Amino acid sequence: MSENQITILDGGMSRELERLGAPFRQPEWSALALIETPEIVRQAHELFIRNGSEVITTNSYALVPFHIGETRFKNEALPLAHKAGEMARQAVEATQTGAQVAGSLPPLFGSYRPDLYQADQVDEIAAPLIQGLAPSVDLWLIETQSLIAEATAIKSAIDRFTDQPKPVWVSFTLEDSEPVSQPSIRSGETVKEAVQAMAEQNVQAILFNCCQPETIEDALHVARTTLAELGKDDIRLGAYANAFAPQKKDAAANEEIDEVRADLTPPAYVAWAEKWRSQGASLIGGCCGIGAEHIAELSQHLK
Repeated sequence: MSENQITILDGGMSRELERLGAPFRQPEWSALALIETPEIVRQAHELFIRNGSEVITTNSYALVPFHIGETRFKNEALPLAHKAGEMARQAVEATQTGAQVAGSLPPLFGSYRPDLYQADQVDEIAAPLIQGLAPSVDLWLIETQSLIAEATAIKSAIDRFTDQPKPVWVSFTLEDSEPVSQPSIRSGETVKEAVQAMAEQNVQAILFNCCQPETIEDALHVARTTLAELGKDDIRLGAYANAFAPQKKDAAANEEIDEVRADLTPPAYVAWAEKWRSQGASLIGGCCGIGAEHIAELSQHLK
């Protein structure tokens, strides 16, 4: 993949929102800024774009009952998702860069917890997010997925709840709390199985995110090899790691605000990104704890 084919994504929204002075607490997490200070959400998007992001992701990750509660979700999920899309779109228009907007569709029942998945509730949660975001997004990003079944179900929901087809990217979070015999997502399913399943879904990109940067290179190698075997070289690969310490399997999703690793400076992060590019990644950004300064460094070195 040549240098001019790299697409720079954005970084983690929550830390940027906090740094810009947005309200920030659990359980609402990044949704609180959207509820109380949406203008700061727009500012955070603009900051990433001005630092090199060519794709920004809507601040809709925490718009699920797990974070905002059952009652608020029932009453406000649709308009909040619509607002999340609007803030991202306004940031693109303000910067006049032509950046694309990715509609974030998160794990619907809590991050890193495939055991909490409830197939019969997917449509109830996914529908208002999809319908609210749809007018503003250029593509869909089903992110931080720990379970193949959930990623597949959300992709199906997009197909059923939207009229206008748009590219779909799916990003899995990798097991990084203990050694594994082969690259795996947090459900224990292998990366190879996940890639095969997403290739069958005809997604446009497969990424790995919200896990240690150390785990991603091997996963990309498996993904690239698997896609070649399937004759699906047109599916793009990507990565956006977090800056957290490894998450335990029994961790309560987003129970507290995690400490960020001091060693993942912008130059150190670029070194990992170079390894991902060597394995075929052409979509590169950052997740939790990776800020605008990291994105600026990525843009400078990879473009």
